[in-house]
Amino acid sequence: MSILILGLVIFLAGHSVQMAPALHASLQQKFGRNIYRGLYSVVAVIGVALVIDGFGRYRGDGMIPVWDPPTGINHLNFLLMLFAFIALIASQLPRGYIKARLKHPMLVGLKAWAFGHLLANGDLGSIILFGSILAWAVVNRISFRWRPAGAEPPAPRVFGDVFAVGIGVIAYVAILYLHPLLIGVSVFG
Repeated sequence: MSILILGLVIFLAGHSVQMAPALHASLQQKFGRNIYRGLYSVVAVIGVALVIDGFGRYRGDGMIPVWDPPTGINHLNFLLMLFAFIALIASQLPRGYIKARLKHPMLVGLKAWAFGHLLANGDLGSIILFGSILAWAVVNRISFRWRPAGAEPPAPRVFGDVFAVGIGVIAYVAILYLHPLLIGVSVFG
């Protein structure tokens, strides 16, 4: 469990630098934009690798049950995952109405993903993993209140939404079938 927690600390701390605009600007100035981005990526990859390894070890050692999720909660998780995939894809595509309405679709998608998995999994490791990511995403979204405003976004277009929904649905269906291979757990029970 300690490797999982270390990975979460590294990953979330690295991604939290943006929440401190002065520190973020200082680091970019000190290292230069490209080196800063490279270091940011290395920290993120190390954090993710430790989270994956730590969670795998935790599952291998025997998961620690805390509560039993209600039988039908997986249906809500399926719905939240579909929404999460569409939001995550919308965050990476040209400005659409989904992106404009959600304002920060990457964080919205992460919150939906973490919340759905938090509801569907009642073991300690899942609560730590998904609860930490959910809490970080909530704090990150709140932090936009004190961050400098970005440039005015372009007017929304339907084009981005069509691709966000289409690619999001395809990715969602793919992960339903790839989840056992990639994560080691079947989503179908």
